[in-house]
Amino acid sequence: MAIDFWSPVKLSLGIAVTASLIVILAGLFFGRIMAHQKFKGKTLIETIFLLPLVLPPTVVGFLLIVLFGRNGPGGQLVEWLFNQPIMFTWWAAVIASAVVAFPLMYQSAKAGFGSIDADIENAARVDGANEWDVLRKISVPLSVRAITSGAILSFARALGEFGATLMFAGNIPGKTQTISTAIYIAIESGNMDLAWMWVGSVIGISFLMLVAVNRIKA
Repeated sequence: MAIDFWSPVKLSLGIAVTASLIVILAGLFFGRIMAHQKFKGKTLIETIFLLPLVLPPTVVGFLLIVLFGRNGPGGQLVEWLFNQPIMFTWWAAVIASAVVAFPLMYQSAKAGFGSIDADIENAARVDGANEWDVLRKISVPLSVRAITSGAILSFARALGEFGATLMFAGNIPGKTQTISTAIYIAIESGNMDLAWMWVGSVIGISFLMLVAVNRIKA
């Protein structure tokens, strides 16, 4: 029972942490650009960024299979680089979680960067600061609350991802079986005690994440 319980928990936490790191970096990069730059096609790009928020998880999973399956461009590139397919692997679960969590981080980062008075950043540039210094010493510190909230929400979303993960990464015990997929299998097999244990763990972690977000915003 202990082994059956902890394996999906540890896998889910590892996947969520890795996905969150990817999402934070991508969210900061694109959020910074979209908050300050105006260019043709910006609305279209931003719509694509936010699509995972409204698309059914099965659609996200289907698109990931198309892109990263053995016949997809991403899948062929990965197989050429690493000599193995990416579907039904730990990294497939990370990609699925990152895709669905990215919009939350992106929105928070963009809002945080967009709230900064441009005159403050421009004053730093006049004083000789390069773009990296402006980002590191001014932009990020001034928007740290929004960034932290986005990071926490992204982690919680990655932790609870189910549909896209099940389609793209599968449900391989000890390899890609996350808490969400384990709950599904436990219910299907009638093991309600184990399902309740996993449900309780997810609710507990998610509750703490939301408390942290609310405290940051207060």
